[in-house]
Amino acid sequence: MALKLLTRRTSLALAALVSVSAFAPGLALAQAKLKVAGIYTVPFEQQWAGRLHTALKAAEARGEIEYKASENVSNADYERVMREYANGGSTLIVGEAFAVESAARKVAKDFPKVSFLMGSSGKPVAPNFSVFDNYIQEPAYLSGLIAGGMTKTHKIGLVGGFPIPEVNRLMNAFMAGAKESNPKVEFSVSFINSWFDPPKAKEAAFAMIDKGADVLYAERFGVSDAAMEKGKLAIGNVINTQAQYPDTVVASALWHFEPSADRAIKLAKEGKFTAEDYGPYSMMKHKGSSLAPLGTFEKKVPAEIITKVKAREKDIFDGKFTVKVDDSQPKSTAK
Repeated sequence: MALKLLTRRTSLALAALVSVSAFAPGLALAQAKLKVAGIYTVPFEQQWAGRLHTALKAAEARGEIEYKASENVSNADYERVMREYANGGSTLIVGEAFAVESAARKVAKDFPKVSFLMGSSGKPVAPNFSVFDNYIQEPAYLSGLIAGGMTKTHKIGLVGGFPIPEVNRLMNAFMAGAKESNPKVEFSVSFINSWFDPPKAKEAAFAMIDKGADVLYAERFGVSDAAMEKGKLAIGNVINTQAQYPDTVVASALWHFEPSADRAIKLAKEGKFTAEDYGPYSMMKHKGSSLAPLGTFEKKVPAEIITKVKAREKDIFDGKFTVKVDDSQPKSTAK
């Protein structure tokens, strides 16, 4: 009797599920958590990958997604890891394709039902390969205004990872802002050819300080350490590290990946994810970037510079001022 009752209940439950699926096919999908994978060639602590990881962890904390991630994946292993996640049921895969463009696009082509949102210098490819980039040149420009007003020697050093568009445009915007507030400023530019090598970045910064730079643009980790040790100032990039360097980091151009991540998650859940360029969602009008609060330097930055920054910021939001996107490799101007 008990067995018959159990069988009857099971049959009724299955019938109800079939009924719901028939009349509301999207309901079951909407209720299930989206499986998202993150694949990073650097550690989670690295600022760029950290912003992706933080945004996806936030979505996981809200209960919107089931999130798994791999860090320190070598370029040689990247394609294999992508395929493992795709075969393992991940619906949305997020990562960077800068050094593995052909491999990443090949995987996307082989898994047309999986959504891919990849950091890339290339274009999106239908139906499922979207690209994004850290278009945070606006706050980078604003931080440059501050740097130009803070240097006493009129010499600023910039240390970057690789001279690729994603880095170049931020450096060029920063330099343009510094020039606006201080036409006398000269720049020393160096690339360490690594995304995560703090000791190497630190040494490059020391060399610039030895040549007179008293403000450093910390596009990479390690630069602020050099500035702190030598009693110089630094401008941060992507994340706010002033808490770690309260007397060193004046300001930072912040990147917020949440607008891009949330859009991709929403579209993937709705089955509406298509190939598009997410770059614009990193801009200030979409809350994808911002200038960090001055915090410990609020009363140390000249009042006229703060006024200029606020005016430029307002003009950007009002559409009256556009920061030029210059992807060319920046050059040193210091003699």
